[in-house]
Amino acid sequence: MLKLLMTLALFDLAFVPMLNPAQARAAANPSQEPPDTNYDESKVPPYVLPDPLVCLDGRKVTDADLWRKTRRPEILRAFAEHVYGRTPEIQTRLRFEKIAVDSKVFGGLATRRQIRIRLLESDKAPWIDLLLYVPNKSGGPAPVFLGLNYGNQGVQPDPEIVESRNSLCQRGEHAHRWPLELLLKRGYAVASFHGGDLELDRHGSGCRFTTEAWEKGIRHFVMRQSGRTKLADDEWGSIGAWAWGLSRALDYLDANPNIDGHRVAVFGHSRTGKAALWAGAQDERFAITISNNSGQGGASLARRRYGETVAASYALSGSWYCKNYARYGNNESALPVDAHMLIALIAPRPVYVASAEQDRWADPRGEFLAARQAEPVYALLGRPGLGVANMPGVNEPVGQTLGYHVRSGDHEITAYDWERYLDFADRHLP
Repeated sequence: MLKLLMTLALFDLAFVPMLNPAQARAAANPSQEPPDTNYDESKVPPYVLPDPLVCLDGRKVTDADLWRKTRRPEILRAFAEHVYGRTPEIQTRLRFEKIAVDSKVFGGLATRRQIRIRLLESDKAPWIDLLLYVPNKSGGPAPVFLGLNYGNQGVQPDPEIVESRNSLCQRGEHAHRWPLELLLKRGYAVASFHGGDLELDRHGSGCRFTTEAWEKGIRHFVMRQSGRTKLADDEWGSIGAWAWGLSRALDYLDANPNIDGHRVAVFGHSRTGKAALWAGAQDERFAITISNNSGQGGASLARRRYGETVAASYALSGSWYCKNYARYGNNESALPVDAHMLIALIAPRPVYVASAEQDRWADPRGEFLAARQAEPVYALLGRPGLGVANMPGVNEPVGQTLGYHVRSGDHEITAYDWERYLDFADRHLP
């Protein structure tokens, strides 16, 4: 039995935040932005970022030992308490069950495995159905990209892919986001599972607070098993549950002889990009972390109040975070952390942050600045960062241990993004 303690946060279904009229309209229609959304750089308020290299007791971090033993744990606890929440201590009993194997997909290029990962002793507990593609001519254990999806059958139109339970997409609907042949030909395996295996999202005519969504999730199951009926303000939200699941998928990959468990890149787009960052921050086994258009609650600076704000994000998707996060709506300066510190938690491991020119809601400049402001921690640990002082032009990737690009287009993950991630992985996962 594995005893795993992680730092994340639980959400109480009974707690539904009081919304002002603008927030209520946005919650009813998730695509509708609040009327006070700011897209004017001149209206970004003055702000001061918390220093990732100053301890709570005022000590300046000047060596790696103080960072590792004191400052990094302080920042990790702060994100758990105020943003994503803490994960309860969970006694796992991982069991791996084969669903299906096909060794000749894509004309023999790869083997596709479908594996059920049983997480807890009870078979009634939520489980993960992992979809895994491994190149057949990798010449040894393969490096792998691991990320969440909205239903395994959405990754490819292949009728042999078992449809995920609680699915949110049609067969092949998101295949454009998963250029599997490209990754496999470059020598990388690809692993993915539906985040809804662990925590449902966006159920009930746009409402995230339905009983159906809550009772099918890992958070509800763990709470019920412990005899509790209410979740504390600093316990894990959906992002926490998804990040925990990514680490459990990594447990399986590390045990698979066809995969190099030391060369696993965790990635995500939008909300799954937030989960990838939180997973990479907590679990130091992830070799690379990639955020694609993760925005507010992910790689963009909350204090800028540009595009999506803390208040807007919590009104639309409060179940993603712990309840404490609601305190910082229109009060970002009181937040003890910001996105640059989330990226810094991953140091000295490589991080790639990507934006899209037209995705102003995710604040591309705020994402760049967060990566830039994480550089002092990378420098302390002897690793180069972005290597540029100013935000690069569109489709001009920059960076070394920290990577960044802003591409043309809108809120999506594209072939251009994947080419950059593969190049980045080639440099850092030799």
